[in-house]
Amino acid sequence: MKTNYASMIDHTLLKAEATKEQIEKLCAEAKEFGFASVCVNPTWVKYCSELLQDSNVLVCTVIGFPLGANTTAVKVFETKDAIANGAQEVDMVINIGALKDQNFELVQADIAAVVEAAKGSAIVKVIIETCLLTEEEKVKACELSVAAGADFVKTSTGFSTGGATAEDIALMRKTVGPELGVKASGGVRSLEDMQKMVEAGATRIGASSGVAIMKGLIADSNY
Repeated sequence: MKTNYASMIDHTLLKAEATKEQIEKLCAEAKEFGFASVCVNPTWVKYCSELLQDSNVLVCTVIGFPLGANTTAVKVFETKDAIANGAQEVDMVINIGALKDQNFELVQADIAAVVEAAKGSAIVKVIIETCLLTEEEKVKACELSVAAGADFVKTSTGFSTGGATAEDIALMRKTVGPELGVKASGGVRSLEDMQKMVEAGATRIGASSGVAIMKGLIADSNY
């Protein structure tokens, strides 16, 4: 059975300097290739919702991005505001410092508050920023995400010191089990990169290179 790679891609543009024209192009490409979603900063959610209303492409946005150091109340407000503007998926960054301090109660409560704010309206992906964590911390972050009721765990913001690796995806998949989604994000730039992540257990890919991945797929008759 062939893998439907397009339906696994969150077509992403999170650069601060993204223009209206670039957002329009992002949405047009997402519709053309049938990507799962466009992932954009909150300021673009409403516009993307309007552009994509006649398609199956979802609108995904980011919460507490990219540092995760906002208060829980701010993350909750961001989530509710994004949903009011049309977001159907939210990717939140955990409180990384709290995790490193082993303040696990705060980390779980922070995630759970966003899950509650999104309940019934949007799925929640939890960005754990793997490049800043030890292996033990990666496992703990995944366990806390499961306990908090999240829908996905996600490797990276793409704005820190590193992105997704197949090893991290495999560890995250092993930790969360088969039920939760695992999203690889940051540095997935080619069909080969994507295939490695999927083989390791990823069910969603966050990439600004979705079109290049699909063109690689078209060129590869073995997919």
